[in-house]
Amino acid sequence: MFKKILIANRGEIAVRIMATCREMDIRSVAVYSDADQHARHVLLADEAYPIGPAPATQSYLNIPAILAVARESGAEAIHPGYGFLSENAEFAEACEQAGIVFIGPSASAMRLMGSKIAAKHIARDVQAPTVPGYNGESQDQAVLQQEALRIGFPLLIKASAGGGGKGMRVVENEAEFLSQLAGAQREALAAFGDGTVFLERYLQQPRHIEIQILADTHGNVVHLGERECSIQRRHQKIVEESPSIALTPALREQMGAVAIRIARAANYVNAGTLEFMLDTDQQFYFLEMNTRLQVEHPVTELVTGLDLVRQQLRIAAGEPLELRQEELTPRGHAIEVRLYAEDPQQQFLPSTGLITSFIQPVGPGVRLDSGVVAGDEVTQYYDPMLAKLIVYAEQRPAAIARMRAALERCAIFGVTTNISLLHAISLHPAFSAGETPTNFLALHHMPATRTSVELPDDIVLAAAIMDIQQDIQTAEHSMHTQNPWQSLGPWRTTGGGRTLTYTYQEQEYRVVIRPTTQRQESWLISINQAEAREVTALAANDNLLIIKTQHSQRTVYVQIQEHEVQLFMAGQVYHLLRTRPPEIASAAHGSSGLQKQKSLTAPMAGTIVKVQAQEGDIVEAQQVLLILSAMKMEHAITAPYAGKIQRIHYKEGAVVQGGALVVEMAEEE
Repeated sequence: MFKKILIANRGEIAVRIMATCREMDIRSVAVYSDADQHARHVLLADEAYPIGPAPATQSYLNIPAILAVARESGAEAIHPGYGFLSENAEFAEACEQAGIVFIGPSASAMRLMGSKIAAKHIARDVQAPTVPGYNGESQDQAVLQQEALRIGFPLLIKASAGGGGKGMRVVENEAEFLSQLAGAQREALAAFGDGTVFLERYLQQPRHIEIQILADTHGNVVHLGERECSIQRRHQKIVEESPSIALTPALREQMGAVAIRIARAANYVNAGTLEFMLDTDQQFYFLEMNTRLQVEHPVTELVTGLDLVRQQLRIAAGEPLELRQEELTPRGHAIEVRLYAEDPQQQFLPSTGLITSFIQPVGPGVRLDSGVVAGDEVTQYYDPMLAKLIVYAEQRPAAIARMRAALERCAIFGVTTNISLLHAISLHPAFSAGETPTNFLALHHMPATRTSVELPDDIVLAAAIMDIQQDIQTAEHSMHTQNPWQSLGPWRTTGGGRTLTYTYQEQEYRVVIRPTTQRQESWLISINQAEAREVTALAANDNLLIIKTQHSQRTVYVQIQEHEVQLFMAGQVYHLLRTRPPEIASAAHGSSGLQKQKSLTAPMAGTIVKVQAQEGDIVEAQQVLLILSAMKMEHAITAPYAGKIQRIHYKEGAVVQGGALVVEMAEEE
């Protein structure tokens, strides 16, 4: 077995691989970019080496730098994780030439199966069903457009290299084909260095089913059952589970046998995943093979009891599999959800910033694979996934209930996340029933657009108590006063209490709060002149409040910022604006906020990859003006109304910061 392994990755997968290395008494070597010098995977490694600037092309995709570290550190093998160089055949070859073991398939198998086009040819050779489409060599626009007309709409444009939904577009009609083709090719080239695409018929309401396989160098190949990964956004999975409720034992055996045939035909070695689509008639179609460890591998680990990273290391060291297909039967049910730094109600726009607090759920059958801790910064340079929450239980209903409870005990402050959406999915009757086609979110209008939602009283109570306790603590440490009630700041006293004002979704909440004389941590609180009630608040830590009223109690996670209070309760997040003096500029201009927006800003830090308008152009409402690339995805900046472009502040290739002014326009006269 290896004595030292370099992990050519970052984040939660690097941390995950290190955990197995530690158990196997293998020293781990981390590599890091300038942006990651204090990252969790760096701190947990036995050794750590810098490899370049923050952009992945200059660090985590820098093959010479990574191999140089491997030689300097004396690493015998390299584990690529997923993403970055994990499916790069040139990297696998470079490792072999350097005398370093690549923990994954051979370069030839990776090149063969890493191309979705070539993989489909292999699949057909072993009589595996494939989705009708075009996977020819020509990348000529005219040829692709003609093939699209032959296939019919809607159809999928997909990148031949890579995965994760990048370089993928759903095209509804002929009119949008060429623009979507250009976007898919551009995104694929940026993500994988290969802009080759192919076309595929778009199946209506299918399920995404994948089969995990393991293959050793001694000719043994087994499958470990399936994972259902149908609930997706932007063609990228957010909920995965095993086993699938849609598969019968016979269908599972049939799909597993097909997966093994494909792997054998490709002379595949190590861990890999065969992906299929399953239609409403229980017909399955081979899509592609992921020649690496999958993000969602933990659900397979939990239902099989196997450590897939350990299996990878043993295979790479030349050891034979000690698994027999007839012995591999899934037990129980596992569900994984991906925690992303993004705003589901803003088209899943990634969120950057400092993670100020990360409350992690614990309990029986709960696992969290995380690459971040409080104090870490989420930047524009890498994928926005922060962590994976995985649960296991004896049956699927119990696993769903466990996932829901875990999400209610999870909170991340400092960046916007998708926790509320994941919690809503866990509550949805269709999810409980196992009705999970790939268009699940769109089918059930999730996430719903922001509507007026009644604010629970417990949220207002928690905000007021945390606010007043923080004010008291500040005053107690002040050198200027010994009486916390004299340090009023923006508050004012009324009848022995204090009045606080919050705004939530344009509705104002006035809270009068005063301490009781009966016991410590007890308050009399009135909301909007309602009858005051006694509330006891127990603080377990800086962010956690337990609110007790009469015979009930609720757990609320709270963080106070300068102008707002953020609160998590029962899987939902609430932002309450705090009262503050009016800004001179806004007061002077009165109704200027009602005027049409003239300045368009970058929603987040990123790179301008396409400018589709010029100064002086007359544009229509919602017309795409610029395309911003960030966190491996493209984001369109569109005109909010019909008007004239006055100035474009950046050219293609420019790097912009979040909030930067990018376009100025005027309303059309």
